[in-house]
Order: sequence, then structure tokens, then C-alpha cells
Amino acid sequence: MSPAQGFTSRFIPRFPGAPYPLSTMDSITSAASVVAAGLAVGLGAIGPGIGQGTAAGGAVEGIARQPEAEGKIRGTLLLSLAFMEALTIYGLVVALVLLFANPFAG
Repeated sequence: MSPAQGFTSRFIPRFPGAPYPLSTMDSITSAASVVAAGLAVGLGAIGPGIGQGTAAGGAVEGIARQPEAEGKIRGTLLLSLAFMEALTIYGLVVALVLLFANPFAG
């Protein structure tokens, strides 16, 4: 074993079963990916959550004012809620890609 290999194996941490030592950049990339995944889910849920609350409140108010238009209002509400929920799912997909199929990891 050369002196360089001894230095590498003593001072750079390894994951159990990893065939090569991890560099500091890999650790920073992994940490940044976890933070980005959390932000993607968190920020991806805030907007649609506020929007869904506003839409539901508007629908209830519209139904209270015009009960005969309940069917149209309900259909439009459900369609808009589905589109808002799709935005949250996109945030989840981005987070899962960052965690499990990270394009920035070496």
C-alpha cells in the first residue's frame, strides 16, 4: 500500500460497503441535495395549500349566494383543486429525483 492510499483510507470517511472513499465535495453535494429536496416539497406545498383554501372558500361563498349554480361551481372547484394538487406532486417528484437519482452526484 502506497503512502497516498494510507492517507486516503485514514482521513476520508467511507460509507459501509462503498468501493471508494467519499470526497468532501460528495458530502456537500449530498447535503445540498437533501436541503433542496426539503425546500422543493415545502415550498411546493405552501402555494397550492393557500390556493386550495382560497378556492374552497370562494366556492362555498358562491354556493351560498347562488345555490342553483352548485353543480357548475363544484365541478370547476374539483378541476381547479386537481390542477393545484398536481403542482404539489411536481415538487415531490423533484425531491425524489434529488434524493434517489441525483444528477449532481458523481
